[in-house]
Amino acid sequence: MNIIKKSLFRKRRKNEGRIKYLMWLSHLWIGLLSSLVVFIMCVTGCLYAFRNQIINLSNQDKIYVDAGAGSVWKPGQIQTELLKSGKELTRVLIPVKSNESYMVSYRENNLDKSVYFDPYTGKELGPPDTGSNQFFEVVLDIHRNLMMGNFGRQIVGVSILMFCFLLVSGFILWLPKKLKFLKQGLSIKWNAKFQRFNYDLHNTLGFYTCLMLFFIALTGLYVTYPWVKNAIVVSLGGESINNVSKETSGEDDPFGNLLGDMLEKQNEKKNMKGQDQVSIDKILELSDQHLPYKAVTSIDFPNKENPRYVVIKINTENLLGMMLPDEITFDKKGNLKTKEIFSDKPLNKQFVTLAKPLHTGEIMGLPSIILYFIVSFVACSLPITGFTIWRHRYNKLK
Repeated sequence: MNIIKKSLFRKRRKNEGRIKYLMWLSHLWIGLLSSLVVFIMCVTGCLYAFRNQIINLSNQDKIYVDAGAGSVWKPGQIQTELLKSGKELTRVLIPVKSNESYMVSYRENNLDKSVYFDPYTGKELGPPDTGSNQFFEVVLDIHRNLMMGNFGRQIVGVSILMFCFLLVSGFILWLPKKLKFLKQGLSIKWNAKFQRFNYDLHNTLGFYTCLMLFFIALTGLYVTYPWVKNAIVVSLGGESINNVSKETSGEDDPFGNLLGDMLEKQNEKKNMKGQDQVSIDKILELSDQHLPYKAVTSIDFPNKENPRYVVIKINTENLLGMMLPDEITFDKKGNLKTKEIFSDKPLNKQFVTLAKPLHTGEIMGLPSIILYFIVSFVACSLPITGFTIWRHRYNKLK
């Protein structure tokens, strides 16, 4: 027991600053305390990174079609074909690549179904395989709450907060005393003995991934703690949740605007009742006029809750190729109701929209997913190399 205590403490070294000494102690203690949960978070993050690619791989026989099999069916033709079988079209997802099938959702016998649809032959290719999707649901549940509900969610949240502190304290410990020692902190001595090699892995890889890991952890905290969400939104120029809840009047009152929008939709339901809807092809044509670029496009049909067509196009025409959603809505007659261009939104609303893809790495497609995987893989190694450093210290004392 005394050896364990000694391995967790050490005397302050000569010429060692008090802050660095305290950071060393707290980095060790908090690292050992949170290492297991942090490791689980990072492993599940690595697995979840390629979720869409693996699901697509398991459904590749349905996703990829022969682009030369005929002319492309318009959404209106698909709607007409489905109606012949008593199926009510509710949503269409149109890919940007010509060799990919559509994802079509419809209602049949009060049941909602989604299937892949060949736009060249007009055939249903079947529903997506759910086997891999179920696996990733388990991975996500472990990642969010260790499969322990709200209690596990709090454990994960506290561990992520500890991890953020470890990144900050680790960076402070990494800082070299003199400029001549900088190279040592930026490189790994590959031919060194195991303990030195292990220390370099922990120290150097931790430095290179520190900033990105902190951002990933911060976006994870965003969905865990309301106070973190509030702090981020306010720091980006948004209104505090508490301040917004106290506002009950004024032109900029979000709740007043929301109520007005709800009332307008109710009026649309009454006024449009019994009237013919504009064709889905016309809606697609109008949306292309307002959003004139090629992109993955989803169209949701009017329903009991929302009397409008909702069209979302994923805009990638930007410097970094980020997937930014632009949304436009029409009433049943094809009149423009709302138009939300991502680039026109204030910074805080942009962050709220992209919080999930920023956390998972989907924001720029496969390149950013690969980058996130590498960073998460490094994060998996940090608890292991850190524990190995402490274990070596314990063995020396023993």
